Amino acid sequence: MIQSKGYAALDPKSPLVPFSFERREPGSNDVVVEIAYSGICHSDIHQVRDEWGGSIYPMVPGHEIVGHVTAVGSAVTKFKVGDRAGVGVMVDSCRVCDNCKIQSEQYCMKGMTPTYNGRDKDGNILQGGYANNIVVDERWTYSISQKLDLAAVAPLLCAGITTYSPMRHWKAGKGKKVGVVGLGGLGHMALKFAHSFGAHVVQFTTSENKIADAKRLGADEVVITKDSDAVAKHAGSFDLIVDCVSAPHDLNQFLSLLRLDGTLCLVGLPEVPLPVSPFALITNRRSLVGSTIGGTAETQEMLDYCAEHNIVSDIELTSIDKLAEAYERVVKSDVKYRFVIDMATLPKT
Repeated sequence: MIQSKGYAALDPKSPLVPFSFERREPGSNDVVVEIAYSGICHSDIHQVRDEWGGSIYPMVPGHEIVGHVTAVGSAVTKFKVGDRAGVGVMVDSCRVCDNCKIQSEQYCMKGMTPTYNGRDKDGNILQGGYANNIVVDERWTYSISQKLDLAAVAPLLCAGITTYSPMRHWKAGKGKKVGVVGLGGLGHMALKFAHSFGAHVVQFTTSENKIADAKRLGADEVVITKDSDAVAKHAGSFDLIVDCVSAPHDLNQFLSLLRLDGTLCLVGLPEVPLPVSPFALITNRRSLVGSTIGGTAETQEMLDYCAEHNIVSDIELTSIDKLAEAYERVVKSDVKYRFVIDMATLPKT
């Protein structure tokens, strides 16, 4: 077994604490990654606090993981010792269903295996990236270009692919008008991708103090959603709106902005159901859809695209002993735009 150390939640109410545990012995297809940086996703907080239900403790969170390969199995072909590598939201799937066969493993018909807060095929609890190392099958391990700042790559493994995938699927690009709702960890990546793909991008935000940042990140226009007149000016004009908000909000407001056959795609995860008026959908034959991360092939495609176009997340580095402070700031949307833990701050003993 591989000896590991990190920070874990022992229950839903207590702060994360230092935690020693074991990873599985690497198999022939496995890659061992020494973790350099781990992003803090809002879903880490939801799961640590059992806000979605079913959390498994002890829990080492973290699914935005980057580092360097320290060992490879005998059958590994994609990596060698010393390579940069990343690990995202999932680490396995059934591999044989129709969705897995087309490398859409995130939609595995038997359920994909999450990086943490889940169990492997032998029933062992899986632990995530707030730790010094991880053992992962090479199929779910990603190559990272030397061109990119490694710490700023970490959030691409969740926030990046979560927004890249629907943009690609619904063909955001030149000649399309794309809206982004919310300017946080997800929203700032959606904005960067939509701008890079050549779309006309409108950022929706509740905060006037984010207008300048939105334009810096690529917005052609910024609309304050509390200004109903400003919102109404865009009625019936969007091809695609990507909704990145994780708090309760009015979906009907954004459905009204879609043109004929336009799409509102949810990628944020509010804790409560959001009401939808049937009339908001039947007008203009609108679609309300959802999307989650991307498969293995698309995730590598996204990382390669980012290397080619110099796209990374805007981050704040933090130390692992400041997790409680970082979590509270994430909840308050007080971070630009993703916290990343420097794992060099993990105590050595």
